Amino acid sequence: MNRDTMNLRTPTADELRFVYDRDLSEAFPPQELKPLRNIVDMTRRGKYAPLCLYDGAEIAGECFLWLGRPGWMLLDYLCVTHSRRNTGLGAYMLQVMLNKYPDGVIIGEVEAVEHAPDPAMAARRMGFYLRNGARLAGFDTEIFGVHYKTIYWSRTPRPDAEICREHAAIYKTSFTPDKYGRYIQIPRRTTGAPSPVKWEA
Repeated sequence: MNRDTMNLRTPTADELRFVYDRDLSEAFPPQELKPLRNIVDMTRRGKYAPLCLYDGAEIAGECFLWLGRPGWMLLDYLCVTHSRRNTGLGAYMLQVMLNKYPDGVIIGEVEAVEHAPDPAMAARRMGFYLRNGARLAGFDTEIFGVHYKTIYWSRTPRPDAEICREHAAIYKTSFTPDKYGRYIQIPRRTTGAPSPVKWEA
């Protein structure tokens, strides 16, 4: 694996469909995975940046960003293709992404250990992000029945109120007030285990 040959760029429509089926559908449970048609539509409207890490002609992984107000983004999916996992490529791709947006604030959502179907995996994911420069925000969220901890990357610490406001704004650009009120809590208001629901636009 020669990282000098790798670059992060937008895939073609066919490549996007391919990695959605090969990687994202395998790595993420249905309640966390947006339908492909929603990703395509949001990209067309300039609200989404699906980026793939190319190793020559081969796609080795993906980091998909949901775009908010200027300078604010949400890391929607970070995924390394199955055959490349446990090689340090996830950390490398994350660093390439951060270098691409050095002055931005990138928010992340990590499933809360206490309500995750696989608590050990959720703990490993959180550890991975914290080792790779993420800061832990002081509020949780609940989105389509999944309880998340909030993390973010920024040159300097940001107030929770600012992160919370911009996080909510990203979702409000894509959901009606009714759906936002029913399915999205930023910050999380309820206690106890959530009841998963199907992702919908």
